[in-house]
Amino acid sequence: MSAALISVSDKTGILPLAHALTQAGMTILSTGGTAVALRNAHIPVEDLEGVTGFPELLGGRVKTLHPKIHGGILWLRGNEEHERQRQAFGLPEIRFVAVNLYPFGETIRKPGVAIEEAIEQIDIGGCALARSAAKNCRDVTVVVDPRDYPEVIRELARSGETSLGLRQRLAVKAFAQVSAYDAAIAGYLQEGFGLGELPAAWSLPLVNGQALRYGENPHQRGTLYGEFWRHFQQLHGKELSYNNLLDIDSGVGLLADFPVRPTVAILKHNTPCGIGSAETLHEAWEKALATDREAPFGGVVAANRPVDLPFAETLSGIFTEVVIAPGFDPQALVLLQKKKNLRLLCADFAQVPSGRFSFRSIVADSILAQERDTAPLSSEARQVVSRRSPTPEEREAMEFSWRVCKHVRSNAIVFGAADRTLGIGAGQMSRVDAVRVAIAKAKNAGLSLAGSALASDAYFPFPDSVVHAAEAGATAVIQPGGSIRDPEVIAAADERGLALVFTGRRHFRH
Repeated sequence: MSAALISVSDKTGILPLAHALTQAGMTILSTGGTAVALRNAHIPVEDLEGVTGFPELLGGRVKTLHPKIHGGILWLRGNEEHERQRQAFGLPEIRFVAVNLYPFGETIRKPGVAIEEAIEQIDIGGCALARSAAKNCRDVTVVVDPRDYPEVIRELARSGETSLGLRQRLAVKAFAQVSAYDAAIAGYLQEGFGLGELPAAWSLPLVNGQALRYGENPHQRGTLYGEFWRHFQQLHGKELSYNNLLDIDSGVGLLADFPVRPTVAILKHNTPCGIGSAETLHEAWEKALATDREAPFGGVVAANRPVDLPFAETLSGIFTEVVIAPGFDPQALVLLQKKKNLRLLCADFAQVPSGRFSFRSIVADSILAQERDTAPLSSEARQVVSRRSPTPEEREAMEFSWRVCKHVRSNAIVFGAADRTLGIGAGQMSRVDAVRVAIAKAKNAGLSLAGSALASDAYFPFPDSVVHAAEAGATAVIQPGGSIRDPEVIAAADERGLALVFTGRRHFRH
């Protein structure tokens, strides 16, 4: 018996596929709801029970886990010993396996789902079928994604069988899908069982791969994996680039630390170049843009409120790659859509999961994993270490600058007021150079640093940075502290009448 085994939870497109398999001379073997759906469509089906001699067991937990099924998939055609055993034990010749897995991912995304419910959606038999068929792809076709059905149907219609090249591609896809499925389960149970530590072995569920035009540069290939498009909606413009996505990631993370007032962030090369808060987005934009009027050209603009018409009118006059916001007023959307190359994205920032851990690839095919730097800034202990305490206005300026500084590339320095950045020094090899760059940026923008606050993502190894900040007009400094030269830094601040606050927590961002 030449057979095709079909057992799918997602029945999208399964009827045309089953009809094509029948036309190719294969007997359809199936179980449960899949068999019912096929019979309702008048497609002949044989129950697996008739092949195995066993009914479904344990409430459906065991259906396809049987030697006759896996033997019928795995035997090597042309191998005399395998042929002998197949005849001796009555193994079917299963040439085709169409299977997709229980919807574990969809289940765990439901609000308030119990861990017991999630565990019941862990597929065992489906994974085993996919692996068996993929292993024997020399002779067996496995298809795990309904999007591949049309190509399979075309090949069956043309020759009654599938090509080796197609079988090999589908086999790789099957192994990748099972791997990602298991990785999602492991990650969920890691949290569900309360095992908060970083495990010794870890698999990442890299799914839904979407090829990008290229990576950071045109000679590099790039692909986006994961659930990005489950949370973001593109309303206009050409496809996103690799670099756009990095800037979007930075923008969403930054605005998570500014939930209260309307705030606009302008980002370029994965770091902010201006941030402002105000009563309206238009006012916030003007403050953000004033920080650096040159860098935003071709950048990404992120706003934490829906884009209204006044803000859109302002944006329409500057070249921007991407605008991302929780929404767009209808008139604003119509106006911005006139710019054909402008990408418009919509997302509810509060509902976008950041994930507990972040990952980066390094040499030797290795991966670094760490907990994300998402601890609330409000949980940090503030310690005034200078003789002079900051005024209420200085405290507000320090807090604003400190929230921004956390998202700037190290070495990071931010001069700011209570509602805007004034100068940003990012990615410098020495901290004092970052201070010099931030001062120069403010000067080039025509902004005064008189009465400003300076934030530093890590401690000052020498007092020179504080000296430069005071000479530029800053009156308050916030930094983690912890240097062996902290007494010298404090003394330099006191000599110049600065208010100096230690947070006790560093925020490197590399």
